[in-house]
Amino acid sequence: MIQFSVHFIYCNILISVMIAAITLAKKILRKHLSAGSQYHIWFLLPVVLALPFLSVRPAGFSWLIRWFHFVQANLSPKPDTAMLPTAASPLSTADWLNDFAISVTRNSAPAADFVPLVIWAVGMGAMTVFMIRSRLHLYCIEKSALPLQSADVRRLYQRCRTQLRIRRDIPIYSTAFIRSPIVVGMFRPRIYIPIRLITDFAENDIRYMLLHELQHYKHKDALINFLMNIASMLYWFNPAVWYAVREIRTDREIACDSFVLQMLDQDDYIAYGNTLLNFAQKMSLYPFSLAAGIGGSAGQIRKRILNIAAYRPQTKWQTIRERTALAFLAALILESTALIPVLASEPRAALPEGAVIQTEDLSEFFADREGCFVLYDTSADTWILYNETHAAKRFSPDSTYKIYSALFALENQLIRPDSSILMYDGQSFPYPEWNQDQDLDSAMRNSVNWYFQELDQRADWNALKEFYRAIEYGNSDLSSGVHDFWMESSLKISALEQVELMRKLYTNEFDFDSRNVQAVKDSLKLSEQEGTVLFGKTGTGIVNGKSVNGWFVGYVESYDNTWFFATNIQGTDHTDSLTAAEITRNILEAKQIEYPAAILDKNFTW
Repeated sequence: MIQFSVHFIYCNILISVMIAAITLAKKILRKHLSAGSQYHIWFLLPVVLALPFLSVRPAGFSWLIRWFHFVQANLSPKPDTAMLPTAASPLSTADWLNDFAISVTRNSAPAADFVPLVIWAVGMGAMTVFMIRSRLHLYCIEKSALPLQSADVRRLYQRCRTQLRIRRDIPIYSTAFIRSPIVVGMFRPRIYIPIRLITDFAENDIRYMLLHELQHYKHKDALINFLMNIASMLYWFNPAVWYAVREIRTDREIACDSFVLQMLDQDDYIAYGNTLLNFAQKMSLYPFSLAAGIGGSAGQIRKRILNIAAYRPQTKWQTIRERTALAFLAALILESTALIPVLASEPRAALPEGAVIQTEDLSEFFADREGCFVLYDTSADTWILYNETHAAKRFSPDSTYKIYSALFALENQLIRPDSSILMYDGQSFPYPEWNQDQDLDSAMRNSVNWYFQELDQRADWNALKEFYRAIEYGNSDLSSGVHDFWMESSLKISALEQVELMRKLYTNEFDFDSRNVQAVKDSLKLSEQEGTVLFGKTGTGIVNGKSVNGWFVGYVESYDNTWFFATNIQGTDHTDSLTAAEITRNILEAKQIEYPAAILDKNFTW
């Protein structure tokens, strides 16, 4: 809960910056954008405001790069899978899948963690009350309104509809309880006009107002108005959002005025402006947040009068220039949305830029389990994914983190490739394999927690944190403490990142001491047969006595290729690395990747 609160605050800071950027861009391009375009650029704001709650974001310029790589991959010759080596016979040893796991206790979030959520909910509740009051007031007006009786106004209304080419017969009513005309409803639009305007019938004034309201309908302003009300509820605490909502409403009315002016003769511009001035006092109170009308505040009326005074019809060249500027600005804003994280309460990762992706349905191997499989084929330079959404989501690494714990210890000379023994301190552990001296190979093979915890405790804490940031290990969050940050706690990593890190370790892209990298590789070796070697590490997350997280990560190395893989499964119980390893073996065998796997020991005690 705290994580989401921090995420949401961070998103609001970025949203505020983007609102400021949109405002600045509108001012810089003011001479190149019409009133309609200055209003339309705000249409991107609902997309930006929705991103913190979504698991996807709109594509910016980078979609073009991904499309190019996709076309290139599909035009390139594919490897002949029929020529791949067939699956090898399993070996008889059953020792390499040991993943001794310790249950951790995780309590429910303390009540204080929910305080920000409660405050946010109370604010939204208050905003909801105001909206309901507005809707009830509007409902009372709807019930008291009568169908328009004036034949003259009805004929004028029909001419306005014809002029705007609106085929839908939008009902029009008269009422004594509003000061200026309004249009209400997204799905059942209705127009309400004050009785006093009909009584003081002035054809031009009413015509201008009817054209204005019909323009609101034609440009679907009711939808934007609804979205802005939702934004005001969700972001009630953010003054930048309130400013944006106010500016949108002002730009909406100015744009609507401009659309009306496009339909009028130049001699009528002054008359239209006089209509606003004559009714400024009547229209100074904006009646409802749920309605769009010709009215507004005194400041809005002033801006609209200035716009009418400066209005000139656009030339064709000006229209082309405006659309180019608008498209550029829209693309720039959409690309900037990459700054806003999505679903920070469930952090996600991405594939390397330009990666060639091939998705496959491997659900038959997972049965009814929630999980993912990621495979990187070095020779084909292709990523094969099952359940990409799950593969991008970060989970606790559990014992798979020990790969990089060992690498850090070697690089910082806490142990050496030829001297990695730590002495057993006599503490009783639940597994006999743990109750003895350990070197790197035995500690990795038996997943000895105390060995790697001792290495971490001997390390400089700041250096340890910097190491995980430097290799970009998932979220690199060690905040829960040196003892168990990797056991269903703060440190999290995705299957995509597991594979990418394993690939970088294999090729030593980190530029570490090659002897240290080789020592880690040797500790991960599980089995070998006829020139094909399996390397890997299992990891099981057990919370309150129930296994909820199962990992198997590693690579298969043959004489002419290397495949890097990661399998993760999630559940409420009976979800362990043994199952993840079995799923991995079945998938690789089905793909005809030579896998010197040992026989799974179904009676193994976790």
